[in-house]
Amino acid sequence: MTAPTAGLLDGFVHEGLFYTDAAGLLATAVPFVEDGLAAGEPVLVATPGPQLELIRAAVGPTGDRVRYADMTEAGRNPGRIIPWVLQAFADKHPGRRVRIIGEPIWAGRTEQEYPACAQHEASINWAFAGRDASILCPYDARSLDAGVLAEARCTHPVLVDRSGRRRSGGYAPSDVVARHNRPLSVPPEAVAALRYDLETLPQVRRFVADHAAGAGLDADRVADLQIAVTELATNSVAHAGGGGTLQVWRTGTHLVCEVHDDGWLADPLAGRLAPAHDGIGGRGLVIVHALCDLVLVHSTAAGSTVRLHILRAGTA
Repeated sequence: MTAPTAGLLDGFVHEGLFYTDAAGLLATAVPFVEDGLAAGEPVLVATPGPQLELIRAAVGPTGDRVRYADMTEAGRNPGRIIPWVLQAFADKHPGRRVRIIGEPIWAGRTEQEYPACAQHEASINWAFAGRDASILCPYDARSLDAGVLAEARCTHPVLVDRSGRRRSGGYAPSDVVARHNRPLSVPPEAVAALRYDLETLPQVRRFVADHAAGAGLDADRVADLQIAVTELATNSVAHAGGGGTLQVWRTGTHLVCEVHDDGWLADPLAGRLAPAHDGIGGRGLVIVHALCDLVLVHSTAAGSTVRLHILRAGTA
């Protein structure tokens, strides 16, 4: 491994690691963890289970100095990862540099999830700008297709592989966000719809509850979905022209709720940053990400569509 390029490890560092086997992963991940421990930095490793266990075994006992999280659970919804995994860990250690391994994209990710994953990786660069943090994002180059690896070169200013560490000539995170901000697929014909405004807003909760119960969701998940959709609908009434349209349908695995209104989510970090503890507002879309299994967004000056997915019982 060549020495780091001068200046690349100052301030915030976001690196993409391309590995082709366990040895390649461990050759970078283990020294990354050990260097953090030697420097007294809090360390988080958040990867899919098999990679997690490889790193844990290679690093060995560390007491509570390294936190491990299975990304297939903690980051199932890519929109949760920054506020509820990365930022939450960093915020627990104010005034200290943190070191994080985060692997948000793996071969088991669905095609439907991928756009949110790519936007997540791009958004890390803005979410952590100015913070003392090193984030290493492994990519299994054997299993992921060439398009995913090409976009990883766009979302990481520094790349790491067996040949060394270098700047990415293709770094362009804004392009990735824009490329995936595209109209969502047309829903199936069997869609239930409700137009809402201030006067009919209370109907939203009942509408969602009826369809969620009919799809077999348990009481807790029904309540989660009611909260998530109500947050979006309330935002429509308050900030997006006074109302919107809610559609609900089922797929083979999920209950899907989609909210469309005339608002514009111009900030790519909308919903991807936890608001300040003493802040007022700004929590709605963050809560939506926390409660749902997948959230897809298409937003332009002409309006916004937010699509929520909740896994149906027995379909995991």
